[in-house]
Amino acid sequence: MPEFRHYEHSREAKLFRNNKSQAVRIPADFELPGDRVMIHRDGDRLIIEPVRRKNLLDVLAELKPLGPEDQFPDIDDTLPPATEIDL
Repeated sequence: MPEFRHYEHSREAKLFRNNKSQAVRIPADFELPGDRVMIHRDGDRLIIEPVRRKNLLDVLAELKPLGPEDQFPDIDDTLPPATEIDL
């Protein structure tokens, strides 16, 4: 019989089948935010963590700086403004 690690905040949960997948019924006091989780295995343990939505600062921090080939092209500044064009 496997030895279980007991933590200060631990509860037994129910496993059940959902079509071909195994699911776990998470007690209300362990409810996770959002509607997606990341699950990974650590030895014989499964770790379930909420997938946090990225905010704008997170997305901007992941952007790579523009390289020389990505810079805006030079434009012809000698063209008259659109308001001065007589049609």
